[in-house]
Amino acid sequence: MDRLRILVSRHSAFYSPLIATIAGGFLAREGLDATYGVLPAGATSRDLIRRGRVDIVQSAVSSNWGPMGSGDIDLPVHFAQINCRDGFFLSGRRPDPFAWQKLEGATLLADHGGQPLAMLRYAVQQQGVEWNRVGIVDAGTVDEMDAAFRAGRGDYVHQQGPAPQQLEQDGVGHLVAALGEAMPEVAFSSLTASRAFLATDPARRFVRAYTQAREWVRTAAAEEIARAETGFFPGVPVEALAAAIARYQKLGCWNGEIGIRKDLYEQALDVFLSQGVIGRRFPIEDVVVDPP
Repeated sequence: MDRLRILVSRHSAFYSPLIATIAGGFLAREGLDATYGVLPAGATSRDLIRRGRVDIVQSAVSSNWGPMGSGDIDLPVHFAQINCRDGFFLSGRRPDPFAWQKLEGATLLADHGGQPLAMLRYAVQQQGVEWNRVGIVDAGTVDEMDAAFRAGRGDYVHQQGPAPQQLEQDGVGHLVAALGEAMPEVAFSSLTASRAFLATDPARRFVRAYTQAREWVRTAAAEEIARAETGFFPGVPVEALAAAIARYQKLGCWNGEIGIRKDLYEQALDVFLSQGVIGRRFPIEDVVVDPP
C-alpha cells in the first residue's frame, strides 16, 4: 500500500473533506495510506514540498502570492479546492441578536494569520463597519485565543469550527455570525503539491478518493461524519464536532467541483488587494492546475 504524507496548515472541522479522505476509508479503497499532521511552527509548505518531505499540504492559493511578489518561481501548485467560503465564526458573550455594527467599540480577539485577518477585515468592511472602530486584539495562537476568551478577555472571538460550537456547549460563548455569510464565495483553502508528484499514479488515486470524500462530507448526515472523524479531534465532544460540520454544510463551504474556479481565485485576489496585502494580481495559470 502506498503511503502519502499529508500536512495541514491548521487543524479544523473546516477541512473535513481532507480529513474524511483518511477517516472515511476513501484512501484505503484506492490502496493508499497516509500520515497526517499540522505544519510545524516556522516551516513553510513550499519548502517542505521542495525538499520532498511531504506530498500534499492544505494551504491556500494566497500562499503563493507573497513569494511570487518576491520573485520566487519555484513554487508548488494548487490542484483542488477544499472550501469556497470563509470558515471562521464570531462568538460573543451573550445570545442576543447580533448586528455587525455592534463590533464598533467592542473588543474582538482576532486570528492574526495572514489570510484569516485579511478576510475578516474585508468581511467587516463589506458589512459597513469601520475597521478602525473595532478593538482588535492579537491574543496569540488558536489555543491561546480560546483560553483568553474563556478567561473573560474580549467581547467577541474569531475562530474556526469546532471551537465556537464547543464554547456554546460549555456555556462560555454564543456563535453570533459566520464570516462565510458576510462576504462572497472565495478560494479560501486548497490542496497544494509539486508538479512532479501530481504526475504520479498515487496522485491520481488520491484525487479519486478526495473527490468522493468531499461529496460525502457535503451530503452525509453531520453526525455520521463526526463519528468517523472523532479520532482526529481528541477532547472535542462529538456533538460539538457534528454541529460544526452541519454549519459548514449549511454555508455551502464544500459545494461545487474540486477544481479551483477562476472566479473564486479572482475574488481572493480582490480581497488581498483591497487590504493592501499584495500589490498586484497574479495570473491563475501561474498558481493553479487542474486536478490530475
